[in-house]
Amino acid sequence: MGIIDIRIPPTIAKTLKLSIGTPQRQQNRVLKRLLKKARYTEFGQAYHFDQILLHKRPAKLFQQYVPIFDYDKIYDQWWHRTLEGIPDVCWPDKIKYFALSSGTSGAASKYIPITNDLMKGNRIVMIKQLLSLRNYENIPVKSISKGWLMLGGSTDLQKGPGYYSGDLSGITAKKVPFWFTPFYKPGKKIARTKDWHTKLDEVVEEAPNWDIGFVVGVPAWIQMCMEMVIERYNLKNIHEMWPNLAFYVHGGVAFEPYKKGFEKLLAKPITYIETYLASEGFIAYQDRQGVRGMRLSTSEHIFLEFIPFNSDNFDQSGNIINNPGALLIHEVEEGKDYAILISTSAGAWRYLIGDTIRFTNKERCEIIITGRTKHFLSLVGEHLSVDNMNRAIELASGEMNISIPEFTVAGIPHGSFFAHHWYVACDDTVNAEQLRVAIDNHLKILNDDYAVERKSALKEVMLTVLPEKSFMEFMELKGKLGGQHKFPRVMKGKMLEDWQGFIASVTS
Repeated sequence: MGIIDIRIPPTIAKTLKLSIGTPQRQQNRVLKRLLKKARYTEFGQAYHFDQILLHKRPAKLFQQYVPIFDYDKIYDQWWHRTLEGIPDVCWPDKIKYFALSSGTSGAASKYIPITNDLMKGNRIVMIKQLLSLRNYENIPVKSISKGWLMLGGSTDLQKGPGYYSGDLSGITAKKVPFWFTPFYKPGKKIARTKDWHTKLDEVVEEAPNWDIGFVVGVPAWIQMCMEMVIERYNLKNIHEMWPNLAFYVHGGVAFEPYKKGFEKLLAKPITYIETYLASEGFIAYQDRQGVRGMRLSTSEHIFLEFIPFNSDNFDQSGNIINNPGALLIHEVEEGKDYAILISTSAGAWRYLIGDTIRFTNKERCEIIITGRTKHFLSLVGEHLSVDNMNRAIELASGEMNISIPEFTVAGIPHGSFFAHHWYVACDDTVNAEQLRVAIDNHLKILNDDYAVERKSALKEVMLTVLPEKSFMEFMELKGKLGGQHKFPRVMKGKMLEDWQGFIASVTS
């Protein structure tokens, strides 16, 4: 029996009916549900949720009454009290689980509240994405009933005073619904393993015993796992071990830089499915083939707002300035970058998640992730987004027939002006100067502001080629080795200092 045919709990099955109404109406219903559930919490009382619910246009009054929060602000004012075991702070009852998330910054771990309501919403979105495979053409249906290898954090969570904390992937795996258990790999025993190297070794050991149809996880670690399986069993490709492997579900970082190296491990094409699953909630998912975009989850457990990502609203470091007006789902435009605000069923309210997105199809609410509010380069007005960087790497590596699974960029002084320094991971034979010129030229085509500044204050582009293991070793040194962690695409501040010191030590 395929997983699509499984009998799921009636409460979830009822919720899976097609959403009714426009995205604007769906979002209004979501907001009202969130406000009703949280109106008796301390947060709900402080910001007059009862009054907002009585208003003809609750979304507008909600924006008027409730300020915008980033992590530090909402943690200092509200969330720290939930860690102390105080109930009904931002969401009803006690918060028993917290996802540890440091994003791709060098900051200490953030404690993101996780509730049963949030997990239920995440599961509903996951099932909807799975059911959308019915709309795909020529998919190998039998692969859907095979194993799902999900590489993530340990399910052996850290015990706090009245709560548990860990990677979201570990919390999710620990709370896998009963009907999914037969398909879930690597299984509960291996999933508990905390040491990442040991976990990968155990997965490789068990690989011949599994019939895998799906792999799920961050590209760098999935690729590493498949390379280890191929090497251990002296295979030509991963399909010799798992002939029914047909789907790769990825998210967290853009897949384009990894794709060339990833496909060297395959014997036949597979279907790639992108997701936008953050620690704060399942925000969007790809539900059709042949498009570069994910559909926002507008009818479940997240209310969305969008702040135009420009110099009127954000400073050069990516911090919000003034009191920016946020747009609702029906007010956005295609082709423009927005910082995203979310209000969720875990007590995040008008929360600046830190990602920037762009609508590719407003009618279908399809977006792409373009970067992070604080992970872009604009030393002199070049406004270089992570999306620009990913695309330039993809084009340059394709032209030169090389694989670049990781990279990072730093803005540095250059005399009286500035320069960009690229560090790229490549284990192929590569002409570094040719690659530097190719990336620079592609960025000039992709970004008009960059092209202008390359003729003025952005005087130089430098490039250093490093083995991929150097990037992995640095992540391990920073305590960020594992399925939830991604290498930062832009280096700044203390992280850049540590990276430069590390590179000097390994190349000396």
